[in-house]
This record gives sequence, structure tokens and C-alpha cells, in this order.
Amino acid sequence: MTHVFRRDPNADLPVAVRGDGIYLFDREGRRYLDACGGVVVSSLGHNHPRIIDAIKRQVDRLSYAHAGAFANEPAEELADFLTQRSPGLAYAYFLSGGSEIMEVALKTAYQYHLECGASERSLVIARRQNYHGSTLGALSITGNAQRRSIFEPLLARTPLVSPCYAYRDQRLGETEVDYGQRLARELDETILHLGPDKVAAFVAETVVGSTSGAVPPVPGYFRAIRAVCDKYRVLLMLDEVMCGMGRTGSLFACLDDGVEPDILVAGKGLAAGYVPVSAMLVTRRIHDAIKSGSGSLRNGQTFVNHPLACATALEVQKTIAEEHLVDNVRDRGQQFRALLSEAFAEHPHVGDIRGRGLFTGVELVDDRPTKRPFPARRRLHAAIKTAAWRRGLMIYPMGGTIDGTLGDHVLFAPPFISTKHDIETITETFADVVKDVFDRSVP
Repeated sequence: MTHVFRRDPNADLPVAVRGDGIYLFDREGRRYLDACGGVVVSSLGHNHPRIIDAIKRQVDRLSYAHAGAFANEPAEELADFLTQRSPGLAYAYFLSGGSEIMEVALKTAYQYHLECGASERSLVIARRQNYHGSTLGALSITGNAQRRSIFEPLLARTPLVSPCYAYRDQRLGETEVDYGQRLARELDETILHLGPDKVAAFVAETVVGSTSGAVPPVPGYFRAIRAVCDKYRVLLMLDEVMCGMGRTGSLFACLDDGVEPDILVAGKGLAAGYVPVSAMLVTRRIHDAIKSGSGSLRNGQTFVNHPLACATALEVQKTIAEEHLVDNVRDRGQQFRALLSEAFAEHPHVGDIRGRGLFTGVELVDDRPTKRPFPARRRLHAAIKTAAWRRGLMIYPMGGTIDGTLGDHVLFAPPFISTKHDIETITETFADVVKDVFDRSVP
């Protein structure tokens, strides 16, 4: 009997007892190949000796000091490391998780406008099917109906626009550039409808993660969005909690889109799961408006700029940089999607294979030519997860890919240390999983 309040109180979960590289082991001795990094977290795999040593060194020096009373060296060094490699961002603020860092980002966006004399700018425009966190503020700007569900009465009003989802929404004969421009016009029209003087920010996942499965933007999309935001003095806020920190083949995913956000949030892979930590990065303009205005960022939390968390994250990021693992992310990602495309070239139920770096999504469909999804009641994603678990493969399947109800996909996010052989093993095992599911019960 457990006294832990689990997300699924009825689940009988195996007990994880150790990790080694890309594998986890349970109490019964069973091995699991971690092809999703848990929830896109474990970018360096498990039990990495360099990271463990860094944690021990920092514990010996300083574990905690309240940020309201002290600065600390790990936070300063991590802020330097990230901002120097960022797309035009100058200051960093560290917390424990993605949801809470998004809360701070929302507050910062509003406070910036307040400091500039525009307190009426309180609306944040978000995109359908993007996910930004489970706290009430972050959930309010989440465009996934399933995750909002029972909490709707508690959530703030958030205007939603279309995601950049080319597989389903790009029109026949429409170029990628034209598609991106059409979405930018939709944002422009939404801002005008709401009133430009009422909109504080536009928020989006740079590459959409769990809700739709590694959906990248089309080329030029974010540059067009940036132009619209600039036109109306709306802040561009990018959520890279899942897709950032090297996952897509660049330290910041938006570097591949040639766009500079005003606010960017990161998490998950920042410390590769060795400690909980997240980051908000902002431009000098935002920082200086608050500094020269009220002089205080109106947010106080216990674990701001936590020394142990920041030291761990810094060692993770140094390891990724010094071992050139982002190069491996790009190479192994290309290999993975090529192998998946070959394995499922003729499969009637594999509709789309997409992503960047080691962030790959496979969308499953009832009918490939028409892209018709399976009925939601079928819960295909759950069957895929069960079949993968039986084969010792950890993947991240989800339902509601299209609108929060319809659609099924599988998200892959193997560790950055994955080898060519590891990627081959993941592909072959997943092909067996798909065969298990569809051979057992053809829809």
C-alpha cells in the first residue's frame, strides 16, 4: 500500500531503483529503454558521473541561500552561460519547474507594460493545442481542451489563434511561406479585434511538444509573427520548456527560426532531470524598464536562483557543449526520422513523421490518404503505450493530437548521448510495437 497521492491512484506502477545511460531499471530487475527522457527531461541519460560529481561538490560548498538576501556564484555563472548563447536575451531568473516559470513570465510581461504606463495591456494571446503548464495562470494560456477540462471555471479568459500545424492545416497548393503569412494575418486581425492597447503578449511553443507531438513551425512563420508583435508593441513570449536546451539541435529552438523573443522560458532539459530547475530569460529592455521603474520584480518564491539547482544545470549545459552533444542530437535526429520513414513508408496508419533534432513525433491515422483520425473512444495511444511497455520501451504517446479530443501521436525524445545503434534499436522496437497493436486488432 502506498501513501503517495499519485496522478493515477489506480495505477500499479513499477518501482524505479536505478538508471544507467539510456536505461532505467525497476525493483524486479526489468530494464526499460528510455526513448522519451521520461517527459522530455533526461537529455544526458541516467547516472552521468560528471553531473553527480558536480552535485556533490556544490553540496559540500552551499546548498541553499535565499535570493532575497544573497547572490550566489552558480546562478551568476548559469545566467552568463545562457544569455551569452541566447538570441538577444540579457537576464535570467531561475525557479524549479516549467509551470511556475511560465507564471513568472506572465507576471513579468504584464509588469513591463505597467512600468511603461500601459496597465490596460493585460491580455495574452495563445495558440490552440499549445501547452504551457498546470498551474492556473499557465493553464489559462494553454490551448488544449483536454488539459483545461474541469478547471475551466477557474481559468482566465485567453484569446486563442491557430497553431502552426502544416500536416493538417496547410492548404492544398499553399506554400509554406504563404501558410505562415496567413497565420500571421490571423494574429494581426485578432489583436485588432481585441484592441492593440489591451494585448500584452503572444505566447507559443517554438516546437509544439506533448499535445501534438513535435510539431515544428514552417520556415518564416516566427519572423512573420515577430513583425506583427512589433507592429503593435506586443511582447513575443516563447515557451521552450520542452523543446529547448539542445533538444531540437540548437541550444535554443528559436535560433533555427531566426527570431529573437522578448521573453523565453526553459526547463526540463536545463538540468537533464538531475534536479528541478527552470529559467526565464528576458531582454535588456524589459529588465531595465522594471529596474528604472518600480525597481522590483513583483515575484517572491522560496527557491529562486537555488545554488544547487543552478550549479547542476550549469554542469549539464557545459557537458553538452564540451562533448558537442548538440551535433549528435542533429545527426541522430536525422537518422531516426530517416529510419522511421523507411520502416513505415507503406504503413496505412502512420500519417506523419516530424520534428527537429532528437524531438520526433509520429502521428497515427485511421486513413492515411485522407488523414482521418481514429475515433477517440479507440484510445489507440493507450494501446501503443501498453504494447511498448511490454517490450521495455519508454515512449510518450498522447491522444487529442488535433483538437484535444481527436488524434493520436507518439513523441520520442531519446537522450543526447544516444548512439547510432541506440536509434536503430528504438526504431526496430517501435516497429514491433506498432505491429503488435495493429496485428492484434486491425481498426
